[in-house]
Amino acid sequence: MNVKHLDEIPIHTVTMHGAEGVKVRRLISDLDGAEHFAMRLFELEPGGHTPLHTHDWEHEIYILDGTGIVHYEGQDYPMTSGTVLLVPGGKEHRFRNTGQTPLRFLCIVPLRGDV
Repeated sequence: MNVKHLDEIPIHTVTMHGAEGVKVRRLISDLDGAEHFAMRLFELEPGGHTPLHTHDWEHEIYILDGTGIVHYEGQDYPMTSGTVLLVPGGKEHRFRNTGQTPLRFLCIVPLRGDV
């Protein structure tokens, strides 16, 4: 078992091309003994966004705080606190903060997708 507090987990700026105002904390990963999934906490500052991208693995998203849109396969969908999303593998998507406060969400991916 691995128990820790959020304050103990380093926060990193996402430097991937096309990302703006995005930070991530790797809450659970293979470094913690996880064998199948990684859990990450993303924080997007107002106006921030992830790059428009596609990858082979699915991921599950839970919006904790803030408001935004997910651009998915050419359409925009609103997200607010409590929104749950499944993004299938191979589908183009981007997350954008449209609010005035940070957009925070949990993202769970297979370990191979923890990049």
